[in-house]
Amino acid sequence: MKFIKFLVLGILFGIILTKGEVISWYRIYEMFRFQSFHMYGVIGSSVLLGMFMIQVIKRRQIKALDGEPIKIEPKERSFARYIIGGTIFGLGWALTGACPGPLFILLGNGISVFIVTIASAIFGTYVYGRLKHKLPH
Repeated sequence: MKFIKFLVLGILFGIILTKGEVISWYRIYEMFRFQSFHMYGVIGSSVLLGMFMIQVIKRRQIKALDGEPIKIEPKERSFARYIIGGTIFGLGWALTGACPGPLFILLGNGISVFIVTIASAIFGTYVYGRLKHKLPH
Protein backbone atom coordinates (compact mmCIF):
# COMPACT_ATOMS: atom_id res chain seq x y z
CA MET A 1 0.00 0.00 0.00
CA LYS A 2 2.93 2.30 0.64
CA PHE A 3 3.80 2.63 -3.03
CA ILE A 4 0.27 2.85 -4.47
CA LYS A 5 0.73 6.56 -5.29
CA PHE A 6 3.69 5.68 -7.53
CA LEU A 7 1.69 2.97 -9.27
CA VAL A 8 -1.17 5.41 -9.91
CA LEU A 9 1.23 8.10 -11.20
CA GLY A 10 2.95 5.54 -13.41
CA ILE A 11 -0.35 4.42 -14.92
CA LEU A 12 -1.38 8.05 -15.49
CA PHE A 13 1.99 8.78 -17.10
CA GLY A 14 1.57 5.74 -19.34
CA ILE A 15 -1.88 6.88 -20.45
CA ILE A 16 -0.57 10.38 -21.22
CA LEU A 17 2.37 9.05 -23.27
CA THR A 18 0.10 6.64 -25.13
CA LYS A 19 -2.52 9.27 -25.96
CA GLY A 20 0.21 11.75 -26.93
CA GLU A 21 1.62 9.16 -29.36
CA VAL A 22 5.04 9.50 -27.72
CA ILE A 23 5.43 5.71 -27.62
CA SER A 24 4.48 5.28 -31.27
CA TRP A 25 7.18 3.66 -33.38
CA TYR A 26 5.97 5.70 -36.35
CA ARG A 27 6.44 8.98 -34.46
CA ILE A 28 9.96 7.95 -33.45
CA TYR A 29 10.71 6.90 -37.04
CA GLU A 30 9.46 10.29 -38.28
CA MET A 31 11.72 12.02 -35.78
CA PHE A 32 14.86 10.16 -36.86
CA ARG A 33 13.99 10.85 -40.52
CA PHE A 34 13.40 14.58 -39.72
CA GLN A 35 9.87 14.30 -41.16
CA SER A 36 7.91 15.59 -38.16
CA PHE A 37 8.31 18.08 -35.34
CA HIS A 38 6.05 16.13 -32.93
CA MET A 39 8.75 14.29 -30.95
CA TYR A 40 11.16 17.23 -31.02
CA GLY A 41 8.39 19.37 -29.54
CA VAL A 42 7.69 16.86 -26.77
CA ILE A 43 11.38 16.36 -25.92
CA GLY A 44 12.18 20.06 -26.22
CA SER A 45 9.30 21.12 -23.97
CA SER A 46 10.36 18.47 -21.42
CA VAL A 47 13.92 19.80 -21.40
CA LEU A 48 12.73 23.41 -21.03
CA LEU A 49 10.33 22.49 -18.22
CA GLY A 50 13.09 20.53 -16.47
CA MET A 51 15.51 23.48 -16.73
CA PHE A 52 12.86 25.84 -15.39
CA MET A 53 11.97 23.57 -12.47
CA ILE A 54 15.64 23.06 -11.52
CA GLN A 55 16.06 26.83 -11.35
CA VAL A 56 12.91 27.18 -9.23
CA ILE A 57 14.15 24.47 -6.84
CA LYS A 58 17.59 26.11 -6.53
CA ARG A 59 16.41 29.72 -6.17
CA ARG A 60 13.53 29.08 -3.78
CA GLN A 61 15.43 26.43 -1.84
CA ILE A 62 12.50 24.05 -2.03
CA LYS A 63 12.53 21.14 0.39
CA ALA A 64 11.63 17.51 -0.20
CA LEU A 65 8.52 15.99 1.36
CA ASP A 66 10.58 14.80 4.33
CA GLY A 67 11.76 18.37 5.01
CA GLU A 68 15.31 17.90 3.76
CA PRO A 69 16.59 20.58 1.38
CA ILE A 70 16.88 19.45 -2.22
CA LYS A 71 20.53 19.68 -3.18
CA ILE A 72 21.49 19.30 -6.84
CA GLU A 73 25.18 18.63 -7.24
CA PRO A 74 26.84 19.91 -10.43
CA LYS A 75 27.99 17.21 -12.82
CA GLU A 76 31.56 16.88 -13.94
CA ARG A 77 32.11 18.18 -17.44
CA SER A 78 33.32 15.47 -19.78
CA PHE A 79 33.12 15.41 -23.56
CA ALA A 80 33.61 11.65 -23.91
CA ARG A 81 30.91 10.66 -21.42
CA TYR A 82 28.20 12.58 -23.26
CA ILE A 83 29.28 11.82 -26.83
CA ILE A 84 29.86 8.09 -26.28
CA GLY A 85 26.88 7.61 -23.97
CA GLY A 86 24.58 9.69 -26.15
CA THR A 87 25.62 7.80 -29.26
CA ILE A 88 24.98 4.42 -27.63
CA PHE A 89 21.65 5.65 -26.26
CA GLY A 90 20.60 7.05 -29.66
CA LEU A 91 21.61 3.90 -31.52
CA GLY A 92 19.64 1.74 -29.11
CA TRP A 93 16.66 4.06 -29.43
CA ALA A 94 16.83 4.00 -33.23
CA LEU A 95 17.30 0.21 -33.41
CA THR A 96 14.47 -0.67 -31.04
CA GLY A 97 12.16 2.19 -31.94
CA ALA A 98 11.65 2.95 -28.27
CA CYS A 99 13.17 5.19 -25.65
CA PRO A 100 13.92 3.33 -22.39
CA GLY A 101 11.30 5.34 -20.49
CA PRO A 102 8.20 3.96 -22.19
CA LEU A 103 9.35 0.35 -22.57
CA PHE A 104 7.01 -0.82 -19.82
CA ILE A 105 4.20 1.28 -21.30
CA LEU A 106 4.67 -0.49 -24.63
CA LEU A 107 4.60 -3.84 -22.84
CA GLY A 108 1.46 -2.72 -21.00
CA ASN A 109 -0.12 -1.83 -24.34
CA GLY A 110 0.26 -5.45 -25.38
CA ILE A 111 3.41 -5.25 -27.50
CA SER A 112 5.04 -8.30 -25.92
CA VAL A 113 8.17 -8.24 -28.11
CA PHE A 114 9.44 -5.45 -25.86
CA ILE A 115 10.17 -8.07 -23.20
CA VAL A 116 13.37 -8.67 -25.19
CA THR A 117 14.19 -4.94 -25.18
CA ILE A 118 13.51 -4.64 -21.45
CA ALA A 119 15.71 -7.67 -20.73
CA SER A 120 18.44 -6.18 -22.94
CA ALA A 121 18.20 -2.83 -21.15
CA ILE A 122 18.51 -4.53 -17.76
CA PHE A 123 21.47 -6.58 -19.00
CA GLY A 124 23.11 -3.42 -20.43
CA THR A 125 22.67 -1.68 -17.08
CA TYR A 126 24.30 -4.64 -15.35
CA VAL A 127 27.24 -4.62 -17.79
CA TYR A 128 27.68 -0.87 -17.29
CA GLY A 129 27.73 -1.36 -13.52
CA ARG A 130 30.44 -4.00 -13.84
CA LEU A 131 32.57 -1.90 -16.25
CA LYS A 132 31.89 1.56 -14.82
CA HIS A 133 35.28 1.89 -13.16
CA LYS A 134 37.04 1.23 -16.49
CA LEU A 135 35.03 3.73 -18.56
CA PRO A 136 35.82 7.42 -19.12
CA HIS A 137 33.77 9.63 -16.82
